[in-house]
Amino acid sequence: MGGSGTGTRAVASGGGPSRRRLGARLLALGGVLVLHAALPGQGAGAAPGGAAERRALQGLRLRYGSARQAGLLERHLEGVADEARRFLGPSPEHPYYAGAVVLAGRGRTVALHRAMGDAVRYSDFDGHTGRPSEYPAAERIAMAEDTVFDLASLSKLFTSILAVQQMERGRLELEAPVRRYLPEFTGGGKEVVTVRQLLTHTSGLRSWAPFYQESTREGQLRLLWSVRPQDTPGTVYRYSDLNLIALQLLLERITGRTLDVLLHDEITAPLGMHRTRYNPPLSWRRVTAATEVQRPPWSGLDRGLVWGEVHDENAYALGGIAGHAGVFGTAWDLAVLSRALLDGGAYAGRRILRPASVELLFTDYNTAFPGDDHGLGFELYQHWYMGAMATPHSAGHTGFTGTSLVLDPSTDSFLVLLGNSVHPVRTWRAGSAPRVATGNRFARAVPVRTRHGGPAWYSGMETGGSGTLTLPPLTPTTARAGLRCAVWWDTVPGAGAFHLEASADGLTWEPLPFTTVRTTGGTPESWPQGSAGGWSGRVWHRLEAPLTTWAGREVRLRFRHSATGRYVGRGVYVDVLRVAEPARLLFAEDRPRDAARIESTGWSRSTD
Repeated sequence: MGGSGTGTRAVASGGGPSRRRLGARLLALGGVLVLHAALPGQGAGAAPGGAAERRALQGLRLRYGSARQAGLLERHLEGVADEARRFLGPSPEHPYYAGAVVLAGRGRTVALHRAMGDAVRYSDFDGHTGRPSEYPAAERIAMAEDTVFDLASLSKLFTSILAVQQMERGRLELEAPVRRYLPEFTGGGKEVVTVRQLLTHTSGLRSWAPFYQESTREGQLRLLWSVRPQDTPGTVYRYSDLNLIALQLLLERITGRTLDVLLHDEITAPLGMHRTRYNPPLSWRRVTAATEVQRPPWSGLDRGLVWGEVHDENAYALGGIAGHAGVFGTAWDLAVLSRALLDGGAYAGRRILRPASVELLFTDYNTAFPGDDHGLGFELYQHWYMGAMATPHSAGHTGFTGTSLVLDPSTDSFLVLLGNSVHPVRTWRAGSAPRVATGNRFARAVPVRTRHGGPAWYSGMETGGSGTLTLPPLTPTTARAGLRCAVWWDTVPGAGAFHLEASADGLTWEPLPFTTVRTTGGTPESWPQGSAGGWSGRVWHRLEAPLTTWAGREVRLRFRHSATGRYVGRGVYVDVLRVAEPARLLFAEDRPRDAARIESTGWSRSTD
């Protein structure tokens, strides 16, 4: 199967999508996006953008280096490999994957690239007994850093990039109906489906159709043309392979080239991604990770051990070349693609996209479907596989075979995890535990520094974690007293927060309202409920909490953090705690006698 997941959320129709960043400035001609005409300053003679883009055009390439050279913390970076290795064991009963390759980097430095386990371990699987047959130890093939993987639904990212390239060239319009380019794409409401809805999985089409049951190309096409939307286009989010299969046909129609040729000519050859392609040759088989032993009933086809050919049944039936699945590649090649996108569409002096086009890929078009944030092809802000790497700017995708890619522009970092998790059979694993675990540790490897360079109080990032940071009893003498400190936070929206609370007796606590403002400047934000959560922009904020109602009374103040869901963010930091009134400093964390009176439960001092 090529999909990374499915989901449906319905809303009232007619509202239309909004954009997180680019917004209405990219809409023109009655809501139709003509990309090449709507991007100011992006003509052939336009000057390159920021410093990262200029470096990319100067020919700089990825290089191996240390954690320090990448601006990462070595002990946590090593923890990324440890987490990936852990899932070679029972997870919880069977190994999550037979083997994996993990690659992590920041800037132009690849600071971690490890292979573990086996690329080929199992030769067969007995569906009646639930037991696999293993190759003898001498015949197994160990995983290597340059092992080629069936990338499964990561293929969708390549198809999406190819589509945006055609928008740049004026051959494709984002808000145009698909039928303008594929007249056969009509019936049952399909005639109003737009290119954007294919790319954002809001077309209303069902998630899947059995193309492998059709023996001819004509029959496969008839099946696609006959599919009717299950819901009114634009009213639901439903992850669907059919969207990208239709987009493939559209691209092939308007370019006159097949998708494999487009991939080579427009992406992999310019970027030097020489180990990324559809239908790898037989000579690649010994360096390719095996996937599933495919037999009914868990598979729609009876192919035995799939090794060196596409795993997805529909992609296989479509000749190995499909918009939703079929691309093979290595972790290094995906790092090159990551670097090109983080640098505004260019790598080593070769450009595949304009910077504004990359913004389109990473812009949320699905604000009408909270939790299903989606750019053009790229999934955004998804803790369920990104872990603590998830931010409003993070982009990526997963693949059914066990692959994933996460890019975080806010830290200029990228993480690739490639595993053969359907080897020997897809029923041995579920969920995205290795992806989340490695994402959490890599997020921790990106340090959070205080202005003074010293430690701050840190909540940690344990799932289900909680704790308190309590100041000693204080007695303000005026209504102008207040708490001031610096805070930094990143929690899962709706499932994690920090709270500021006050108490007269240390037993009963009430919320203490506060305001925050970025230390980089901006407008203060009020938190009347005494709590804040979500993503603070990866910058420190100044927090102020007036103690107006506590004048003349003893008060205890505390910070409390909580993480209530299955996933966590990078955590909460509190620094430079002070309580003062106009004529007196009541408490200052930098005074040793005051610092010694802080009571911490679940918080620790951390320099990073």
